Amino acid sequence: MPDSQDRTAIWNLTDIDPVKAEQIARLRAQAVSDPDGFWLEQARRIEWASFPAVASNSSFEGDVSIRWFEDGMLNASVSCLDRHLADRGDKPALIWQADDTTVSRTLTFRELHEEVCRLSNALRALGVKRGERVAIHLPMVVEGVVAMLACARIGAVHVVLFGGFSPEGIGERLIDSSAVAVITCDTGRRGAKRIPHKVTIDAALTHAGTICAVKNVIVVQVTGDVVPMKEGRDHDYTALVSQQSPACEAEIMRAEDVLFLLYTSGSTGKPKAMVHATGGYMVWAAYTTDLTLAPEPERVHWCTADIAWITGHTYVVYGPLLSGTTTLIYEGLLGWPQPGRWWEIVDRYEVSCLYTAPTAIRALIREGDEVPGRYSLASLRRLACAGEPISPDAWEWFYEVVGRRRCPVADMWWQTETGGGMLCVIPGAQPMKPGWATTPLPGLTAVLTSEKGEIIEGAVEGALCFTASWPGQARTIWGDHKRFRETYFTFSPGKYFAGDGARRDENGYYMITGRMDDVINVSGHRIGTAEIEDALATCHAISEAAAVGVSHDLKGQGIVVFVVARSSKVAPAADELSTIICDRVGRYAAPERVYLVNEMPKTRSGKIVRRLLRKIASNETESLGDLSTLADPAVIPTLIATVKEQNAAS
Repeated sequence: MPDSQDRTAIWNLTDIDPVKAEQIARLRAQAVSDPDGFWLEQARRIEWASFPAVASNSSFEGDVSIRWFEDGMLNASVSCLDRHLADRGDKPALIWQADDTTVSRTLTFRELHEEVCRLSNALRALGVKRGERVAIHLPMVVEGVVAMLACARIGAVHVVLFGGFSPEGIGERLIDSSAVAVITCDTGRRGAKRIPHKVTIDAALTHAGTICAVKNVIVVQVTGDVVPMKEGRDHDYTALVSQQSPACEAEIMRAEDVLFLLYTSGSTGKPKAMVHATGGYMVWAAYTTDLTLAPEPERVHWCTADIAWITGHTYVVYGPLLSGTTTLIYEGLLGWPQPGRWWEIVDRYEVSCLYTAPTAIRALIREGDEVPGRYSLASLRRLACAGEPISPDAWEWFYEVVGRRRCPVADMWWQTETGGGMLCVIPGAQPMKPGWATTPLPGLTAVLTSEKGEIIEGAVEGALCFTASWPGQARTIWGDHKRFRETYFTFSPGKYFAGDGARRDENGYYMITGRMDDVINVSGHRIGTAEIEDALATCHAISEAAAVGVSHDLKGQGIVVFVVARSSKVAPAADELSTIICDRVGRYAAPERVYLVNEMPKTRSGKIVRRLLRKIASNETESLGDLSTLADPAVIPTLIATVKEQNAAS
């Protein structure tokens, strides 16, 4: 092994359990020797009305067909709720912590089951039928989880929409999905801000016009603000749901029936709705949760993701509830109303597993080590992160300062398209490596290919692909299978192309280097944006960095870097940062410009939108495209002004 002082070395930071290591080795061997038997065994992690006899009938060739457990029958909400009622009915299933520190709510499995049944009956009373789409446009409140499970219970397809989408963005999604109903609220809370959910939905329906299929809008009272209600179409949630029976017969679905649609922007083109099927997704959610997060029924799991994103679907709602553990959701913002808010919640509810995004970890680092140091955090047993590559520095801080060097870190790589974790260390069974997503989970085979789609071996860098299907894989893009096939299966025929570049070391561990469209080609040198950003992460004067490529007359592409200083008092100089990049990556990676900015453009899930940084750096600000996925679109004009100001000063 490399020297332990090398941050890119494999760190055996937790004791390896020989029993666990052997168990995982057996799983990997079985997945190779008997894949059908392996996946049918994993299918027993959930409840079936009729257990499947066939695992997979999938092909990445030709028109591409992905089918799993297709002769099985089940209902997703039954696996999450009903099967726990006998043994855990009076144990907490869902904890909701409000923005207000004095307000919270805990629902047992029995209470959550009853609430889901009531909403299920209400939706049926409004005429919502099996297979029809229901849009959910809610903040992080109990009713969001209830709505997802209620749709699943009656066989309706839930379409959860991000609360920060513009009316136009929501209207387009309502049209595309042909949603027949919307579940929204009066107003949402985001720190000191109020998010006008109902007003936004009204505007979206106006934008969608007569081609929109929405007949009913259910409005949850979150703040109690007075909002317009259209007679005959709009219904108060409490008045509608409270009168319903707390029992509702579950609709038994075929495994390949659609469970949900989830919109993802992608790097180009209009937003696309990924289609996830009931049986395969549920198995994958249970399997990946159990393997990587090790949930425990008597403990509290907290994934900080919004339910509008796939991480929220899999690791806030379905995964934890499938395992019978308690899942926690928080209405508020990180660091609101004061630094340390998250740590107070961890201690109050004795959170066992904390799952968040690298962006959030960097924001927590900015608050200072002394903030988490004021809290016990003794309940934490597992840490996890996903959403983008995490730098070794941020990984180390998470492990040492938050986990106190006793909590393993499950660094996951996956996508909306994959349904759940794909690359991740299995704590206790293999060593961790800071900044590396490590190895594919048992049952998956990852390969790296050249730009021509040809498999390359050894310790190399290339395009990340998978050679065979897995249960949680998206089946298609809603209404556009041709786009699905062309986007994911033509780069390297017969393989799923993730769109990400990766590096593989001599031990078979993978590190994600960034989107392939975020690989910058400078005078023939291919440089991953993550490589540059990881180099900058070693400068403790900055909290965030993002690198993008811009056109360059001589080099083909040049590198432009945006950085956020940890403190205005210790803002780094551009020359200093350029030197760091040259020293750690190479002189060929020297940036053309370094911009010091106050904030990055991000989605609500915390991903930096490099597409916008690229356009701003290239002075292409007349056509920025759809900004509806941004957490705060107001960041953009400030960024443009900052770049212009710094350009003028140079």
